[in-house]
Amino acid sequence: MRDRTMRRHLFGAAMVALCIGAMPAVAGAQQVAQQQAKPAAEAPKVDPKYTWDLSPLFKSAADWDAERKALLADLDKVAALKGTLGKDAKTLRAALDAISAVNQRAERLLVYAYIDSTTNQRDPQLQERRNLAVAMSGQLGAATAWLAPEVQEVGAERIEAFIKAEPGLAKHAFGLRDTLRLKKHTLTKETEAALAAFTPVLQSHSDIYGLMTNADIDWPEIKLPDGKEVTLNNTGYVQNRQHPDREVRKRVFDTFWPVYGQFADSMGAALGARVQAGVISAKMRNYPTAVAASLSANNIPEAVYRTLVAETNKGLPTLHRYFQLRQRMLNLPDIGYYDIYPPMVKLDRKFPFDEAVTLTLAASKPLGDRYVNELKAFAAKRQTHVYPAEGKDSGAYQWGAYGTDPFVFLNHQDDYNSVSTYAHEWGHGMHTALANANQPFEMAGYSLFLAEIAAITKEILLSDYMLSQAETKEERLFYLGEALEQMRGTFFRQTMFAEFELATHDAVERGEALTGTKMTEIYCDLLKRYHGAAEGVMKIDDAYCSEWAYIPHFYRPFYVYQYATSIAAAAYFADQIETGGEKARENYLAILRAGGSDYPYDILKRAGLDMASPAPYQALLKRMDAIMDEMEKLLDQK
Repeated sequence: MRDRTMRRHLFGAAMVALCIGAMPAVAGAQQVAQQQAKPAAEAPKVDPKYTWDLSPLFKSAADWDAERKALLADLDKVAALKGTLGKDAKTLRAALDAISAVNQRAERLLVYAYIDSTTNQRDPQLQERRNLAVAMSGQLGAATAWLAPEVQEVGAERIEAFIKAEPGLAKHAFGLRDTLRLKKHTLTKETEAALAAFTPVLQSHSDIYGLMTNADIDWPEIKLPDGKEVTLNNTGYVQNRQHPDREVRKRVFDTFWPVYGQFADSMGAALGARVQAGVISAKMRNYPTAVAASLSANNIPEAVYRTLVAETNKGLPTLHRYFQLRQRMLNLPDIGYYDIYPPMVKLDRKFPFDEAVTLTLAASKPLGDRYVNELKAFAAKRQTHVYPAEGKDSGAYQWGAYGTDPFVFLNHQDDYNSVSTYAHEWGHGMHTALANANQPFEMAGYSLFLAEIAAITKEILLSDYMLSQAETKEERLFYLGEALEQMRGTFFRQTMFAEFELATHDAVERGEALTGTKMTEIYCDLLKRYHGAAEGVMKIDDAYCSEWAYIPHFYRPFYVYQYATSIAAAAYFADQIETGGEKARENYLAILRAGGSDYPYDILKRAGLDMASPAPYQALLKRMDAIMDEMEKLLDQK
């Protein structure tokens, strides 16, 4: 997940927990300890314009720490509000306003500490500050854990009367009603407190995965044709799976995946326990299924998830056609699982960062002058941390605190993927900026279900713009191929993961045992079905079926499906924006401005897109087929 967003409902520890949950694990506990044992690494000299300026958040680390201590000192005042919510409308408003103000302060502390820590993970002071921020959030969560149960005790009738009587409660109304909606799934105070105490234990399964992959497994080494020896751990696998030599790719796969196969029982025990915990929690909270319980947080119908899986399976012939096209373009006698990562077309062109900015601005023109001008203003400020550096975290993300401009974190490599990443992250950035400008703090935070739509829409607009500027067949084939690969990876692969999660949880709900062997069988069926093994499209070696154990997302069930729904929605809105004129543009921008003021499914439905229907998924498949039609014509001309 690239984006760092959260819904800012104030009830219980929801806002704080989501904020912490949005942070990717920069390093496991063991790695952090190792880093803190090192002296602080001096940051490399770079032009300041390519780094961010965090002074709008805090002028100095000392100011940050003073505010953290002040906030902790104010927690007793927050806890003292307990028992007052049902008194009258004005008292309820005063209490919620006070908690909201503390949460907004906490958000600023979290953002500053976290994003600063990712620029240099070797600096123990930065890591310590981040840990202090997380600890502060936990204390705030504990101080407000009574809030949701108390709102539910006051009851819907009195809460609605309070909202009607007090205009100042308008910004809290959606959160109050959402809390009341969840009353039937909320347990007694004592039970909720006990479950909260067990949270670290219930979340420990991913720690087991991290320790095994980072510390316990003795990863093999292979020698490349140039004589270089590489260790095939997770990083080494990713770096070498697209090697231009097919024999090397096959050797990478044949060496790497059997290692996970050797640990399938242990990995299966860890993941199986996580699945069991989700099923038990769903039953305790009166949900029909674990997937329904997970989707309930954003009130998303289970039909969205199951329709996505069903329509993707119907569209597998389109994916199989893509593999056959890839085989043709790579000039292979057949195609294996180890052939899906090397680029189909290479583009001999560099994309310096400043050009990435220029291209993204040009591609954003269909979104209107106001949007482009605001994005241009952000580009002129020091809001983006651009280049890789020693000790800097990998990847990319966007995060910002309400009342300040969004910050974007990159590792720009002067290639087209870096341009696309810049567009993606500033798609998030503009979503954040528009939501913050049009919603109060309590309703500005948006869910992942909406977040990736804004980011992927920008990527599609960029792709379409680059195609319009392409001067050669090879260049055009490159951009078309990149678009296809995005659909394969973001739509089909993520849905395959989502179907695996659905199958494992459904199995437990049917009373079946879930072991590593069982998971390998489930995943093997999916891997072969999605890649057309029965149709003779691609042969899948059984050793590769241990891939399920490699995917860390499975320890946070039922969220990766949102990448697939998002690319389907993004393709729909990109087409509307490019062909529908001002009305279509404003319809799309209204989604971004809405922030978290309503449930994400309902926000999209008002914009004309029902994600529980087959239509958006069928439209994406149609777009993918149209791209392949054009590529095949270009290849025939060659």
